[in-house]
Amino acid sequence: MKIQAAEVFVLDMPIIRPHQLAMHTITEQAIVVACVRDTDGAEGWAEVATIGGASYGESTPEAIKVNIDRYISPLIIGKEPIAFGKIMDDVARQVRGNHFAKAVIESAIVDLAARQRGIPAYELFGGKIHDSLPVAWTLASGDTGKDIEEAHEMLEKRRHNIFKLKIGKGDAQKNVEHVLAIKQAVGDSARLTVDVNQAWDEDTANRCIPALEEGGVSMIEQPLPAWDHEGMARLTSRYRVPILADEAATSVQEVFKIAKHRAGNSIALKVCKAGGLTDTKKAAAIAEAAGLGLYGGTMIESSLGTAVCAQIYATIPALQFGTELFGPLLFKDTLTTNDIKYENFEIVIPDGPGFGMEVDRDKVKKYARSGN
Repeated sequence: MKIQAAEVFVLDMPIIRPHQLAMHTITEQAIVVACVRDTDGAEGWAEVATIGGASYGESTPEAIKVNIDRYISPLIIGKEPIAFGKIMDDVARQVRGNHFAKAVIESAIVDLAARQRGIPAYELFGGKIHDSLPVAWTLASGDTGKDIEEAHEMLEKRRHNIFKLKIGKGDAQKNVEHVLAIKQAVGDSARLTVDVNQAWDEDTANRCIPALEEGGVSMIEQPLPAWDHEGMARLTSRYRVPILADEAATSVQEVFKIAKHRAGNSIALKVCKAGGLTDTKKAAAIAEAAGLGLYGGTMIESSLGTAVCAQIYATIPALQFGTELFGPLLFKDTLTTNDIKYENFEIVIPDGPGFGMEVDRDKVKKYARSGN
């Protein structure tokens, strides 16, 4: 039951409302879906998502697809899926970088290997430790009153009690006031975090962080540019509020550098950033050994990609800041015939063979770009 073929699709999926970041506002989400098929016709599926074309990082949807089709797929054909570790080691020796492309291919191979054995994919990574994980929701209307109303609604429904606010765009001081008003309104019933998406310089950070810390914000994500390890280290040593590295933590090696220089005291894990499930576990182990907190991040994946992330996060002992796997709740439609479950402020880890999700090929065809 060796790998016989690999297909890659670029999809554009509608979302329920604009999602604003410092570098881009998402109005339609681009995702890349991979299918790996064995000689018996069994399939493994996986997904990675990108944000704003090339505005977030170097891996664009178009580049992911062409690099898999041309350079990675020939290296996996004829291989046994269960040997995904060796397969990806061989790929790494012949393909530099391309973490998103490697992540979606490794995940599809893992899904296939697990389905061949009738087990959840997390069993291939030591088994799950958590049946569910806390999940945050991003308040993104930009209107303080509407965000407060939405937060109260989520609390009442027991869907989220962790809220993130993107504050890298616009006037920094007004954004801080916006955050503090929401924190005062929800009080101790919810935890608030903020994500700056690299938009501040160190002076701005030093003006804004004291008020956020005093106001009860529980974590500040990537306040400075990814390259500014020294500035991140100074902020980490100066303030009590945790400083989380996200865009800076783009590989196992970068996570080690952050840990070594204390350029943040917590790390956002993302399967696509690390280059796959195996390296996500490695990154988590480095952070754990260095005493850094962990956050299960998202690139706003649909149900398929969210299941990939949820299953690997479930095998990690402690995620002190929970997860941000709200992606499926932001999409108007789904690629899978079954849904991710959210209850009691947490995401429920999918069970079933592979990543526990059944792909609807008609939906893939519906949202795929022409030429796929």
